[in-house]
Amino acid sequence: MVAETLRSSADAPAVLAEWETGDGQALGVITLNVPKTLNSLTLEMIRLMDPCLRTWAEDSRIVGIYLRGSGERAFCAGGDIQALYRSMVKNHEAGKQVDDHAVTFFEEEYRLDHLLHTYPKPVLCFGNGVVMGGGLGLLSASSHPVVTETSRVAMPEITIGLFPDAGGTSLLTRMPGSMGLFLGLTGAQINGTDALEVGLGRHLLAADRQAQLEAALLSTAWAGDARADGAMLDALLAELDEQSRSGRPDARVAPNRAAIDAALDGKLGDYPAVIAGVRSLAGSNDWVDKGLATLERGCPVTAGIVVEQLTRAQTMKLADMFRMELVIGTHCARNPDFAEGVRALLIDKDQAPKWSVASLDALPREQVLAHFEPPWAEHPLDDLHD
Repeated sequence: MVAETLRSSADAPAVLAEWETGDGQALGVITLNVPKTLNSLTLEMIRLMDPCLRTWAEDSRIVGIYLRGSGERAFCAGGDIQALYRSMVKNHEAGKQVDDHAVTFFEEEYRLDHLLHTYPKPVLCFGNGVVMGGGLGLLSASSHPVVTETSRVAMPEITIGLFPDAGGTSLLTRMPGSMGLFLGLTGAQINGTDALEVGLGRHLLAADRQAQLEAALLSTAWAGDARADGAMLDALLAELDEQSRSGRPDARVAPNRAAIDAALDGKLGDYPAVIAGVRSLAGSNDWVDKGLATLERGCPVTAGIVVEQLTRAQTMKLADMFRMELVIGTHCARNPDFAEGVRALLIDKDQAPKWSVASLDALPREQVLAHFEPPWAEHPLDDLHD
């Protein structure tokens, strides 16, 4: 039995607990607890997690953080898109901002992600099942991201007129070669093996070894020093990874890396050249072609944003990336494409979005650049520091 102290109610959408380790210290444990919605991230969940994480950061008894999802289907499928949609529709219908949920959600989500990126203690995230959007933001912010043979990872924001956010800028920029650009534009889904290839996951464990992992976390002697405990976690995860080798899914990224790099190398910053480069990959295989089809029917403004976003990010520090994301996200909430994409995919489900731009080839650069102009005199995230 785990010696557990709850810091939230047991039925909260994010259950917060402290698990006592065998040496009398404790792990801070966060369980995303809305399996019916694939643990989609809500503002309530963010507001439960953020202050508790800040308290744990200062508590010498807490040696590390363990993030997991409830149920077997998903760690976290993304943000609560339907709540964002309701907020945007109210504002669009009123012709002004009468509901601040969307912009508040973005600001507080990005603060949480930045906190995890810069956390002073090890953060282990068990990313089984669906890991997309805001869920991928949490996984990629963790010092020890774990994937499994069930992991289904993607940033499919081009399908709804948003963009890879919640730290997506940092994640895609860190990927080898041009893979981040390709994945951001196509929303192509990757598995656990692919996640290791692009530097997202550090270890791949069989999903059924989660209980073994949790038992080891409690029985292991923790040093109370972030560097030593991080090394200890790496050793523990490497051992479980080795025991899971036989169940790894087939790679999709590795066989395509050379072709994707050849098609996109040196083109970042040149939107027409990037689009032509991605299109040149047509016919490579089903995985690539599915991604190309997603790009072609996706939001053209999102495609332009992704190219500009990753171009600017090359010289940015982490906090500046989050500040840029909040600027873009605020414009996306105010402009029509994001709400229209959600309507077509999740509300009316007609799969026929009417984008503000007719095609990838008709995209005005000025429309893209407008998404990078701060809409406030003072940036709400000016206080973030790496």
